[in-house]
Amino acid sequence: MRGPGQILLVACYELGHQPLAVAWPAAFLERAGYAPAVLDLSVEPFDAEKVARARVVAISVPMHTALRLGVIAARRVRSVNPTAHVCVYGLYATLNADELLATCADSVLAGELEDQLLALVRRLESGGPSGPTAAASRPELVKLDFPVPSRHALPSLKKYAHVERDGRRELAAYVEASRGCKHRCRHCPIPPVYGGRFFVVPVETVLADVRQQVAAGATHVTFGDPDFLNGPRHALAVARALHAEFPQVTFDFTAKIEHLLAQRAHLAELAALGGIFVVSAAESLDDRVLDILAKGHTRADIVKTLHATRAAGIALRPTWVAFTPWTTLDGYLAWLDFLADEALVDHVDPVQFGIRLLVPPGSLLLDQPELRAHLGALVPGGFHHEWRHPDPRVDRLAEEVAALAATAAERDEDPAITFDRVRALASASAGAPARPLVGLAAGRARPPRLTEPWFC
Repeated sequence: MRGPGQILLVACYELGHQPLAVAWPAAFLERAGYAPAVLDLSVEPFDAEKVARARVVAISVPMHTALRLGVIAARRVRSVNPTAHVCVYGLYATLNADELLATCADSVLAGELEDQLLALVRRLESGGPSGPTAAASRPELVKLDFPVPSRHALPSLKKYAHVERDGRRELAAYVEASRGCKHRCRHCPIPPVYGGRFFVVPVETVLADVRQQVAAGATHVTFGDPDFLNGPRHALAVARALHAEFPQVTFDFTAKIEHLLAQRAHLAELAALGGIFVVSAAESLDDRVLDILAKGHTRADIVKTLHATRAAGIALRPTWVAFTPWTTLDGYLAWLDFLADEALVDHVDPVQFGIRLLVPPGSLLLDQPELRAHLGALVPGGFHHEWRHPDPRVDRLAEEVAALAATAAERDEDPAITFDRVRALASASAGAPARPLVGLAAGRARPPRLTEPWFC
């Protein structure tokens, strides 16, 4: 199995980035003497020749969108190469292990999985059993010896999300300084897998990965950590090292509202080191919803964080779960008013206006009595539990907003125009007076962002 291409690593979608969830397993395998092939179906066509040569096909599913695409890919692999061992790996693999093993996968891996994947390859190479074991479906949570991710066989950075700022688009690198998360937000797919643990990547390994992407043309770095500030001292060490070696390179990161408040004294330094925006899962302005989701912050904390990041010179790009079983029409309108009043319309990608709470198998929300009254069955092939809102108008609005936002994205519509159309829909649904237009000029300066807006 050490011949070129006998192991095939497949990415389906990784938030528009060059897939680190393929680059890292590739590096582990190469260090052990294997020569894996790679395929990224988000930017490349399905390659039947690569699939036909492979004895093991490992498909990365770090998120729900990737999972749905990954299942389609697994079925195509089966049709082209029925004898290949199909491994599905990533956060959503373990959450949906039962269905995957019953329908399209021979094995499932998650957590700090690279050594597990290597062990699987060695077992198959030696003629060991190819079927799943109970241990193979459990997340692996051990500290790994990280090599530098292997990106040489992946498509060019030009094919992936760019950073957009000051009216221009530039190549963006994608790295992780840590994996997992020490928090247990109930709607997040990470806690059921990592159980409140996270693992740091050595600073030099992160910098070496940045180095190879800067050499490929990147002028900006996205830290893809679930929460960059889980380990604030490590995060600062990485940011300082990045700036010392590449003073002109900027970066963005993701952090919880509570972490941004706890580390507010360091925000100005992060900005000086090149931090230009931060993504934070605000989720809702309703304190009851935030409590059900176990977010660890309140509406007041969101406002404080907005002021703190602005004072530091870092743009806050909050993400939201717009529709939950506890969303009201009045609350939805109040949220849109908040975005307008706080000049956040350009800070929120329009896809966020229609995001509906996703409840996958294994979600910590399933144990919450607040959800049980609304919960339906597991959707066959959908990899999530159905739920219905007690007010049918809210479900109708969610469908209408999602369709509107999708159409607007296809047309590359000005976000301010999309926002006004969404607010008009919401006002009509609630029987409320029409809100005034936000009135943003077409040529206005906009905060920096990545060109791929999807988060699920």
